[in-house]
Amino acid sequence: MSTDKKRVQFRAPDRLIDRADALAAVLGEDRTDVLVTALREYLQEATHDDALTQEIAAAYYDDEITFEQLKALVGAEEAANLRVLKQQLDEDFIDEVADA
Repeated sequence: MSTDKKRVQFRAPDRLIDRADALAAVLGEDRTDVLVTALREYLQEATHDDALTQEIAAAYYDDEITFEQLKALVGAEEAANLRVLKQQLDEDFIDEVADA
């Protein structure tokens, strides 16, 4: 995992931040650690959801996200599979247009 860090700022409901602060106190961590862990776990779970994986793949096929972004979301092996499928789809489209 990369040790590079990026500062982010966002607004969240007071109640949510209060809960994060309370959990941080219980765990002896700071708010940032709790939020980073929660975000990491959410992203891990979300990318194992079939419907979301299909949305991610569609975004890649439509060139809305890069291969590197795809790889970060679904892992190297799944990204490689989706890249091959995209190439096949592109080739099929070209063949269909050429035949028309």
